[in-house]
Amino acid sequence: MTRYVVLVAYEPAVWSEASPEVQRGYSDAHHAFERYVDEHGRRISGAPLADADTATTLGPGAGAARTVTDGPFVELTEQVGGYYDVELPDLDAVIAAARLLPSTYTVEIRPVVEIPDHAPL
Repeated sequence: MTRYVVLVAYEPAVWSEASPEVQRGYSDAHHAFERYVDEHGRRISGAPLADADTATTLGPGAGAARTVTDGPFVELTEQVGGYYDVELPDLDAVIAAARLLPSTYTVEIRPVVEIPDHAPL
């Protein structure tokens, strides 16, 4: 099994302007993704994220020298709206699962990097 983070990007108005039936279709697609992962691997976590206009970004630097700004890292038409942290056998399995998510989303898949001798506190 390999651990992946699946980032889901969307255009912000897509959800708020969708009819209840369309929103239900989005939820059904997420449930299909979750069922696929449960059948083929393991869901570690996942959550929707608040809109990018609520983001806070810290620039490079050390300690208090780091700049803190409101807003996302970059200006984008789409924004990351949520994520899944999953374990699946391989990239093909993650792609198969990601194809179940709403078709209006852009989905980015990244393997999680294991850093030897580094464990979270």
